[in-house]
Amino acid sequence: MAGSLTREAFLGDMNLHGMGPIPEPQGFWDLLADTEQSVLSGLGRMSVFPPGATLCVEGEPATHVFILLAGWVKVLSVTIQGQELVLALRGPGDIVGEVAGEATGYRTATVQATGTVRTLIVGHDKFSSFLDSYLGASHAFRRVAMQRWSETAAMLRRRSVASGAQRLAFLLLDLAGQHGSGTAGGIYVAMPLSQEELASLAGTSRATVTRALGNWRQRGFIRTGQRRITIMDLAALRQIAGDRT
Repeated sequence: MAGSLTREAFLGDMNLHGMGPIPEPQGFWDLLADTEQSVLSGLGRMSVFPPGATLCVEGEPATHVFILLAGWVKVLSVTIQGQELVLALRGPGDIVGEVAGEATGYRTATVQATGTVRTLIVGHDKFSSFLDSYLGASHAFRRVAMQRWSETAAMLRRRSVASGAQRLAFLLLDLAGQHGSGTAGGIYVAMPLSQEELASLAGTSRATVTRALGNWRQRGFIRTGQRRITIMDLAALRQIAGDRT
């Protein structure tokens, strides 16, 4: 396929080939109306974090939420043995740190920038008042919250029945659905994680990730590069993952 496609054109082409749709990105910021974005921006402050910077630390008081406008962060926790577990990967449009303020009042995980990250930081009290005042924003927030609960439940089910390679395939499909963009012949997915971190997020071993990516690359299902993966055969990856949608 010569040249590059817009995301819409590429996904339309995927549908024509019976591969099924990839959902549009549905981060909290993306779901807000222009007016709501403007109001929320006025309630907070913009901040830029360099690669490797820590946005918040597990256990500290939760006083504000982060809305990611550009860049990626990893959400992680450290075990008693000192092992770092990657719990989630969040990208542009996502909201981070919204649960702790409503639940325990303390951060339930550490959030770290994987590259340069630009965020809107809003105090919990102001954010809550904003949701009370703007029905559309409140609906968007509930939609994102329910989506995350659904994703967590699905992940727990997969970890009990799926192989490591299947979980990795499903993770790549999930990232493509949330943050992928159409490019020449495939779906480009930024991958700001090391293979070890990717293995932690998928709930498998680094050896499994290395082996699976190498196999899929050799078979033409994916292409890999520095901090990126391009899915070339969406149907094949879905078959591996056992996703029949």
